Amino acid sequence: MGEMAMHVGDALLYFVAFLFSTTLHEAAHAWAALRGGDPTAYLGGQVSLDPMPHIRREPIGMVVLPLITALATGWPFGYASAPYDPNWARRHPDRAAWMALAGPASNLMLVIICGLILRVGTMAGVFVPPATIHFGEIAQSAGSAAWGTVGIILGVVFSLNLLLAVFNMIPLPPLDGSAAITLLMPEGLVGRYQEFLWGTPMLAWVGIIISWKVVPLIFQPVFTAAVSLVYPGASYG
Repeated sequence: MGEMAMHVGDALLYFVAFLFSTTLHEAAHAWAALRGGDPTAYLGGQVSLDPMPHIRREPIGMVVLPLITALATGWPFGYASAPYDPNWARRHPDRAAWMALAGPASNLMLVIICGLILRVGTMAGVFVPPATIHFGEIAQSAGSAAWGTVGIILGVVFSLNLLLAVFNMIPLPPLDGSAAITLLMPEGLVGRYQEFLWGTPMLAWVGIIISWKVVPLIFQPVFTAAVSLVYPGASYG
């Protein structure tokens, strides 16, 4: 019974972290679009850290699917989206690319904040570098049980947001990297690339399948390097 309660508690922690992180991600897209001249997501209420406008747009991807998968496997899986005007993106491809980058950037910001808190806590003697690291488990408390709980939360938010940032930056549709990559393209190619993506919806399924296979190969070394930056001198292979 105790193990069941612990599993449910861990699943709910991951779900809440996913909901908060995804809300921030989509709000960053919406804010960047508004700053770039497209108010579509703003008019839908998505320039907000209130999860409800985002949930209303994608109730299955934001709540139902991640909650079920978190309870079933311990890992939340879901999706979300922020609307934008394709005509705006055609007229301003660079602005659309920066809008795409804003989502992963918001997740990376949370990674940095969590990492800094853990680093300062380690310097203060509250945390110690763990002997081994795993996804969601990167903090070991040197103090009270309350600090241990804080370390668990920080580890989950750090790990989940690093995964969201890395996954979404893969340059395959429908991920953010597929839109951000236009910043590296010759100007004459961008419009044709955009129309190819928008006119071939099956590419999104192909992109998700490939990205799902590729991301573990990319993420593990990035995760190890990121945690090593939090604990200078510690070695994690």
